[in-house]
Amino acid sequence: MTYEDVARLIEHSLIQPNLSEEQVESGCALARDYRVAAVVVRPSDADAAVRWMEGSGVKVASVVGYPHGCSTTGTKLYEARDLLRRGVKEIDAVINVGKMMSRQFPYVEMELTQLAQACHETGAILKIVFETGYLAQDLKTIACRLSKRAEVDFASTGTEVGSPALVDEDLALMRRLLNDKARMKAGAGIHTLADLSRAYEAGCERVATTATAAILDEWKAELLRRKQSEALAPPPLS
Repeated sequence: MTYEDVARLIEHSLIQPNLSEEQVESGCALARDYRVAAVVVRPSDADAAVRWMEGSGVKVASVVGYPHGCSTTGTKLYEARDLLRRGVKEIDAVINVGKMMSRQFPYVEMELTQLAQACHETGAILKIVFETGYLAQDLKTIACRLSKRAEVDFASTGTEVGSPALVDEDLALMRRLLNDKARMKAGAGIHTLADLSRAYEAGCERVATTATAAILDEWKAELLRRKQSEALAPPPLS
């Protein structure tokens, strides 16, 4: 994989509550410099991030119903549409964990469907965050099926709040059940290049991380090492 291949997997995450506006601006500059797929910002930072990222090729994403998905459907739709009007191109919406655990699946499916329609009407994409750390196996299975029926674009494992670890079994289940109807994102647990590699090998097409610079610097160093090794290799025998 080239540098660009790996960079296009990464969403640089700037949604921690204790970030100052200056730190968010610096994070957006980092995302621009490293040419990642997207930068994920808090809703109140969306206007500034859209300005800062203009012309960079890096998409601006933001969150809805963060971090537990317990807002009403109307509130989530307002949040999503407000962000879309502000120029956000990717919405990360947390599934209603409480409704899933209460097995109110029609409620959840209708909410996902309405969010997907709101995003697709403007050419934006919807990523649904499962918070797999809270869900039993059968609920993870149902969440995948609801996401396919609602035509969401990505299904994400979780946030650092509720699903801080990268769980291989969750990725394997999602890959099998989503079956290319929705793409996969590792939303938590990506701290190193090795973590990113695990997620990619498991089928993820996006990962969210705060360790963007460390991961991509390590990959650039690895590519340089390989290039130098090839240059030092003896020529093939004729």
